Amino acid sequence: MTVHNYETQDQEKPNEDHAGGGQEQEESCAVEEMALITGGGQEQEERCAVEEVALVVPETDNQSLPVMTFRVWVLGLSSCIVLIFLNTFFMYRTQPLTISSILMQITVLPIGKFMARTLPTKRYRAFGYSFSLNPGPFNIKEHVLITIFANCGVATGGVDAYSVGPITVMKTYYRQNLSFLCALIIVLTTQLAGYGWAGMFRKYLVDPAEMWWPANLAQVSLFRALHEKEHQTKGLTRMQFFLVALAVSFAYYLLPGYLFPVLTFFSWVCWAWPRSVTAQQIGSGYHGLGIGAFTLDWAGVSAYRGSPLVTPWQTIANIAFGFILFIYVVVPLCYWKFNLFHAQRFPIFSNQLFKFDGHKYDITKILTPKYDLDVAAYESYGKLYLNPIFAISIASGFTRITATFSHVALFHGRDIIRRSRAAMKDVKLDIHKKLMMHYKQVPEWWFHIVAVATVTLSVMMCFVWKDAVQLPWWLMILAFVMSWLVVLPIGVIQATTNLQPGYEIIEQFLIGYILPGKPIATLLFKIYGRFSFAHALFFLSDLKLGHYMKIPPRCMFTVQLVASLVSGVVNLVVAWWMMGSIENICDVEALHPESPWTCPKFRVTFDNSVIWGLIGPRRLFVPDGLYQNLVWMFLVGALLPLPIWLLSKIFPEKKWIRHINIPVLSFGFAGIPPASPTNIASWIITGMFFNFFMFRYRKRWWQKYNYILSAALDAGTAFMGVFLFFALQNQNKNLKWWGSEIDHCPLATCPTEAGIMVQGCPVNI
Repeated sequence: MTVHNYETQDQEKPNEDHAGGGQEQEESCAVEEMALITGGGQEQEERCAVEEVALVVPETDNQSLPVMTFRVWVLGLSSCIVLIFLNTFFMYRTQPLTISSILMQITVLPIGKFMARTLPTKRYRAFGYSFSLNPGPFNIKEHVLITIFANCGVATGGVDAYSVGPITVMKTYYRQNLSFLCALIIVLTTQLAGYGWAGMFRKYLVDPAEMWWPANLAQVSLFRALHEKEHQTKGLTRMQFFLVALAVSFAYYLLPGYLFPVLTFFSWVCWAWPRSVTAQQIGSGYHGLGIGAFTLDWAGVSAYRGSPLVTPWQTIANIAFGFILFIYVVVPLCYWKFNLFHAQRFPIFSNQLFKFDGHKYDITKILTPKYDLDVAAYESYGKLYLNPIFAISIASGFTRITATFSHVALFHGRDIIRRSRAAMKDVKLDIHKKLMMHYKQVPEWWFHIVAVATVTLSVMMCFVWKDAVQLPWWLMILAFVMSWLVVLPIGVIQATTNLQPGYEIIEQFLIGYILPGKPIATLLFKIYGRFSFAHALFFLSDLKLGHYMKIPPRCMFTVQLVASLVSGVVNLVVAWWMMGSIENICDVEALHPESPWTCPKFRVTFDNSVIWGLIGPRRLFVPDGLYQNLVWMFLVGALLPLPIWLLSKIFPEKKWIRHINIPVLSFGFAGIPPASPTNIASWIITGMFFNFFMFRYRKRWWQKYNYILSAALDAGTAFMGVFLFFALQNQNKNLKWWGSEIDHCPLATCPTEAGIMVQGCPVNI
């Protein structure tokens, strides 16, 4: 589950943080607030329904600007394809890297202006339409549409790997002979189903002013900063700074990416105690708690949580508290003090599954040729066990899902109900909706056609590739129904609080009970339930961005639909090519020890399919599974926000209490594994440095360069990573020396319980 709580600093100090026009907007809103206090007119009340929006989003529109131009198609499709390629490419690496759309948002600006200066202005006619390659200066609406294209490149190939992840699991871990056409249908239908849901709910989640989608304000701020005239100052311009930082990042990644990989994690504790299993479990950056380990590699910092430079410090502080509590208190107690769930029989941190004797669990021993569970073989081979961090991570997921709903209900429930009622009623329109009504609207039936076609194609797939997908048609429909049902309630939560509570654990429990022993069915049920819903919220967020920037609705429909199709196809093509061209990709046992293609994200996806699908919740959790007590964390999560809420009511003057966010705090442990504790610790330290210290003491620098630096670091690292692969690593030109060994902690993967014998590990007596 993903939980976010972004309260952008742009909102806190809008007058200081927005170049050009910020003061005028602030003065306008101040007048409107005074009008509200003094009983001013209805127009002022409508225009300032949400203060943060009134301070950041322009309340004007220039309908004469050309929108669907040649530049939009060329730069938009190029941006989408580049980001899809980069994000898909890096998903398979030991240190994944997600390239945000901010990269293209910045990069296309000078290219667009160059095209406006050089392309011919002559008008052409084709099929009854008149058009020009150069209709005038490169404008902000073109820029927004190009960014919408780019956003699809992030959403499809980014942080969560979406539908290509389960396809990779089916082909590389289960060795399933999946057809390309079936895989393509899976990728496209999960995306387009979300698009259909988004269109159905835009009336409730996009049009009302109360549904304000806070995360979009950062992008609106960046658009304004890039397009409104920048006054000459002593320092570098934003574009000059971007190019310099890009060049430095590109050149530097040659060191951790090829020449000196040990820079990714310095695990000096292991070097100090080379023969101690416990010391290496504590100090390893890859396979331990990472205490004392640090990174000098941007990919190591941003691998699993994205760039920390774009996350507010309040969110980072909550995550840091939860991370410290889990990693440095709960895990050591469970492992060394209580030996919970026989923890000392296994490594303290791993993304593998284990037998009771401490050896890795060989899933092929319990699989039938049809990828079902062989019950007799399972009983003969032995039960499946989780390493301690993996078990605690699942428990934190149980906690997080109920804590999120409880926290939102207690702290934001009244506000959400008020805003939802206002959104559902036929109230007077705010200024942004009034401006958007000047454009031709998208008929509802367009989205209905997309949704019906998607569901029909998915159900047909269940009949045509019945053995490959394992999912009956009625469960496919159930997955779609569940996805559709949660879009509105969770969409309201995200649109008003920026929290997105997921529900995949509930899905996995459900499918594991209904259809036990079917891992592929579990993968696909989760894809169509969780990911189509996630895509719907992504599309709704982009629709709101277009709403704020006054993009004609039919242009938004066209761009989102085309970008979805293009990104889905490219995503699968790149993944399919990598799985076919990189030998032993994702097979850690068969790969070279220094190979970067270990696929930690996909390994955890595979583990989840085994836990929830192949073995199933009946054998692991309830009614009599080894980990049955973890289910109590659902109740614990629901109760945890209550004392914080009560304290905030008892001591309303202590504002810091309301900043304690239990869902975000529990998010400090989310994604571990595949992320290592060192990944998260480095992310926290870097984020606090830039978004607390730099924001507080070098605010002008932060305002001008923070987001630019984030994009440059992402881009430089990504471009050098791709260059190294094609120029050197794909030709098997790998270095072999002390600095190329990535961890120097060989004993970190060993158990500590007496008598457990694992190859390469000392035996405790």
